[in-house]
Amino acid sequence: MQCSDAMVDIFKEYFPLVERYSVDECFLDYTNMSNHFGSPISFAHHLKDKIQKKLGFTVNIGISNNKLLAKMASDFEKPNKIHTLFPNEIQEKMWPLPVSDLFMVGRATNAKLIKLGIYTIGELANSDPKLLYTHFKSHGYLIHAYANGIATSIVKPCSPEAKGIGNSTTISFDVTDSRTAKLILLSLTETVCMRLRDSDMIAKMVSVSIKSHDFISLSHQMQLAESTDITNDIYKAICILFDEAWNKEPIRHLGVRISSLSSKINTQLSLFDFDKHEKYTALDESIDKIRLRYGNTSIIRASFLHSGLRPLNGGMPEENYPIMSSLL
Repeated sequence: MQCSDAMVDIFKEYFPLVERYSVDECFLDYTNMSNHFGSPISFAHHLKDKIQKKLGFTVNIGISNNKLLAKMASDFEKPNKIHTLFPNEIQEKMWPLPVSDLFMVGRATNAKLIKLGIYTIGELANSDPKLLYTHFKSHGYLIHAYANGIATSIVKPCSPEAKGIGNSTTISFDVTDSRTAKLILLSLTETVCMRLRDSDMIAKMVSVSIKSHDFISLSHQMQLAESTDITNDIYKAICILFDEAWNKEPIRHLGVRISSLSSKINTQLSLFDFDKHEKYTALDESIDKIRLRYGNTSIIRASFLHSGLRPLNGGMPEENYPIMSSLL
């Protein structure tokens, strides 16, 4: 995050519009800036070299007239490269690529496209949109437009206000037992609740997402009796939701999300649970302080010993870096 913030600080020296997509990717709007800094390609070389010299790491830069094509270009040959993908270059540079390389074509969509005899992005771009709609509904129109380089979203100066906090993880093996699944859910709940407490918020809605090895998704949510930031309380709800939602299919992806957030100030507590609330609040605060000072693995739950599982799990905060489908 320190490297990411330092990189964004460099971007803000030049660009009035900087939109963070993930921890290591941003969209930058170069519109009307050529008079100040020269052509986009020459300035991209200047920016790339400055980041390497000042921060010590390399970056790839993709250049185009919309965010979709710029993103696709940035994923071409790496590292330390600059690529363009303008509309007149789509046929040469993008269409020969396998259809799985197209943004928003996941594993399941790719398999269906192959069954239809569509192997490359170019074949998708030149296929019948009505045929795609028959098999993929509105998603068919979307990937057909993307295959033709069509996207209209503008660069936004900031991410939308957070409505919830979540984390998820893809598992490297099939999870077939409840105990292992719940340990992974606990590792996700730990990171989510630490961020919740760090933001001085409490949550009332809890949800679980499950994705099978066949990439079939399930989700379940429930409203808590009272808003809370206590890890144990939220984890108990997560376990209830998991037991209700899981269909015993092997699991490859698990996610935890909390929403209906409100300020922790002036929280209304139950008279019957006051002592328990004080005890667990003090426990969570102490654990957070230890982890902040000595590292996340400085104190872990005994259930993770010899389990082979990470005691804290999850990627970047979803509320800070919304998925690209919401940006395009």
